[in-house]
Amino acid sequence: MRTTRSLIDLDDLSAREIDYIFERTADFERERPGRLLDGVACVNMFFEHSTRTMTSFTLAQKRLGADVITIWPKESSLSKGETIEDTAITLAAMGVNVLVIRHPEPGFPRRVALSFDGHVINAGDGGHAHPTQALLDLYTLREEFGDLRGRKIAIVGDILHSRVAHSSIAGLRNLGADVIAVGPPAFLPDEFMQASVRIERDFDAVLEEADAIVLLRIQRERFESMPMTDDEYIAQYRLDSGRLSRLREETIIMHPGPYNRGVELDDSVLEFAGWRYAKQVMHGVSVRMAILDFLINGARALVSP
Repeated sequence: MRTTRSLIDLDDLSAREIDYIFERTADFERERPGRLLDGVACVNMFFEHSTRTMTSFTLAQKRLGADVITIWPKESSLSKGETIEDTAITLAAMGVNVLVIRHPEPGFPRRVALSFDGHVINAGDGGHAHPTQALLDLYTLREEFGDLRGRKIAIVGDILHSRVAHSSIAGLRNLGADVIAVGPPAFLPDEFMQASVRIERDFDAVLEEADAIVLLRIQRERFESMPMTDDEYIAQYRLDSGRLSRLREETIIMHPGPYNRGVELDDSVLEFAGWRYAKQVMHGVSVRMAILDFLINGARALVSP
């Protein structure tokens, strides 16, 4: 039985642990930490392309003093027929402490965690989950609003295929926010409705009540054929200058990236005072530092005697 902690999705963390991670994030943004991961070996394995997540994990690991190794799966023994389980056993035997994994198969990081005698961090698995992105989004919202209880957060777009949205919805519900899921049925099936989650097909109907709007890109790579044209999507769900004019002054706009100009948003959003994309990206390094510190150093401190 594995005794080390991993982060596969947000349900691996209690509310108390999320608070601890956010407190450490704030500490790291106030003052650069020392070598809290000195001697800790971290391996990054990304089976899908990534800019933000891989870069921010690498920066987070190096700023904490870890030994950082990047393994490109096509250049590893996996290409020779070795299973990921055997790769995990081999890396643990070499003294690797942390595996950060992105993979197109839902559940892949959990499979690895069952074989790896160390900490596994899910950096995105198919359309299933992306807990570290969700945590940095939640941190951005908490920084903006403080207590999220009763706040209305609208998530707009291809929610069905968005691993970020799946993790964010779980985290927002845990923190007491009201989620408004917005999109057409092909991007947002009725079964997404649950406690504290309302489904809305009409984007215009939520503009004046939302405290925050989280836009998502259409994940074309996960569709066999597109259920609607770009023109249809733009007419109904793009955030543009006309829709911006109907938002309350304090409403903020977020996007997990990468965003597609002209589809889910137009250039006017990038000039809007409430556009928080850059802050999300900035928080990504500190949040991932806090997650690494929590898994390696902090989890023991939170264990009740």
